[in-house]
Amino acid sequence: MKRKSKLGLLLLKEGLINEEQLKRALDIQEETGRKLGSILVGLGFITQSELMNFLSNQYHVPFIDLRSILIDGEVVNLLPKDLVYRHQVFPVKKIGKVLTLAMSNPDDVDAIEEVKFATGCQVNPVIAPAEEIKSAIEEYYEEIGTDIQTIEEEEIDIGDDLLGDEFLGEFDESDFETMQYEQEVDIGRLNQNSKPIVNYVNFIIADAVRKGASDIHIEMYEKLFRVRYRIDGVLREVLKPDITKRFAIVARIKTMANLDITERRRPQDGRIRVNVDKNPIDIRVSIIPVINGEKVVMRILDQSSLMLDMRDLGFEEDNLKKFNNAIEKPYGIVLVTGPTGSGKSTTLYSAMSRLNTPDVQILTAEDPVEYNLFGINQVQVNPSIGFTFAEALRAFLRQGPDIVMVGEIRDSETAQIAIRAALTGHLVLSTIHTNDAPSTINRLIDMGIEPFLLSASLNLIQAQRLVRRICPNCKTEVMPDENLLREAHIDPAIFEGKPVYKGAGCPVCGGTGYKGRVAITEVLDVTSHIRELIIKNASTEEIRNAARKDGFRTLQEDGLLKIKKGLTTIEEIIRETGIEE
Repeated sequence: MKRKSKLGLLLLKEGLINEEQLKRALDIQEETGRKLGSILVGLGFITQSELMNFLSNQYHVPFIDLRSILIDGEVVNLLPKDLVYRHQVFPVKKIGKVLTLAMSNPDDVDAIEEVKFATGCQVNPVIAPAEEIKSAIEEYYEEIGTDIQTIEEEEIDIGDDLLGDEFLGEFDESDFETMQYEQEVDIGRLNQNSKPIVNYVNFIIADAVRKGASDIHIEMYEKLFRVRYRIDGVLREVLKPDITKRFAIVARIKTMANLDITERRRPQDGRIRVNVDKNPIDIRVSIIPVINGEKVVMRILDQSSLMLDMRDLGFEEDNLKKFNNAIEKPYGIVLVTGPTGSGKSTTLYSAMSRLNTPDVQILTAEDPVEYNLFGINQVQVNPSIGFTFAEALRAFLRQGPDIVMVGEIRDSETAQIAIRAALTGHLVLSTIHTNDAPSTINRLIDMGIEPFLLSASLNLIQAQRLVRRICPNCKTEVMPDENLLREAHIDPAIFEGKPVYKGAGCPVCGGTGYKGRVAITEVLDVTSHIRELIIKNASTEEIRNAARKDGFRTLQEDGLLKIKKGLTTIEEIIRETGIEE
């Protein structure tokens, strides 16, 4: 057989198809690029019902019949037409901040992450046949235009910003010759002798840092130019500058990041180093072309805000003990998984800080290096010149390190070298994109890692999310919303009739009721029993059930502990963990 897919192997293992049927379906897939499941159903080797029931059991995700569900038009409007067509997904319902999403492949992490980003909701995947999803998209999205700007129907006053129109002044591109950025200058104070655009961009950056933002989003639409900050994981609109100054503002940011100010057709990435209130701040800049200009995202990396003690992040004692035991072993792999912005890098930096002693050599490969840690040799990979994570790992093994940190395992080559490093006496720390800890094992096997090698090298897998903390200044007691709990399949009896907490909203938290964030985790300790299951190529559900006997808690269960402790709210846990069946 030329090659086998994960789905094909699993169906073969269950006896739902035979080797000859799989070979024929794979040949057709290689020629057409169609999904394997659809091919098998089309050839009559397996029924649609058998396939859906199998996927539902395999991924622990419910199966739904889209044809029998009445869809709310408001839910359909949450997702743009191009997104649902590209990923072949369909929004079913929305409860609070949780969006139920019909998918034919619930393991499509890219689709889930894009939907989450587009809606601001936690995604609860359900399985539906690909044909039903396609029909629903064609029926409900038929009248929706693909241009995202069509929603901007009304004229918007775009000149009303915090600093006033006169602050922007006039701008000429020839002024760029004098816009040389000096690292010694503290942008926390506006300079009356500087150009208005310079002061305006400085104000945006300084204001975002002072408000504790992790990202600044500068966005151009047909009739709107806006600035948003991501604070505690949630985007907030803060400014609507004069739309006529949009290109000047973006050009200033490009100048600060040493990018090409004349290039508006291709994505550009850069870095800015500034001081705000005497604190050094690193900013990662990403600029992409959009329909009405360019979109800028600036990721703020504040060294002073880095928390290296995992107790400060909110890790439960039992999970923290398992994690520390795993990283203190002389060799093996420790993986941290979660979506972008879930604190994976902070967890790895915390681990390295704990292990960083004069008698230990630590090498890291990062893209990019987010924080500089004294005593650790940090390397930034550069894929554009062929210096990938895999290439960096090969070079590291010739340097005789004790501990290696790889920013992310993105491909089979990196995974293979990381396994080899762990089996030859090195401790390897890394991240990987999966939905939870147990499913990471099958993800690595799907990347080409042999189960017996994985069993021998894995120490621990930790999945995590960051949820918003209740503001301590306006924290109040409330009784749990039993209807909300039942909708999320959470037994209200868990709270034993006792009150929980929420933030009423105050000036300290900007009226949101939240201030700061706390981690929720699920820690899969790779015990001897788990190793046996990995060798047997056990399903994700079998691994999860076995881990529960050793005290394993899901993300939602860990979140419920945080609710009982008064650290966060029911709504936050549902938003980040979804609805568990």
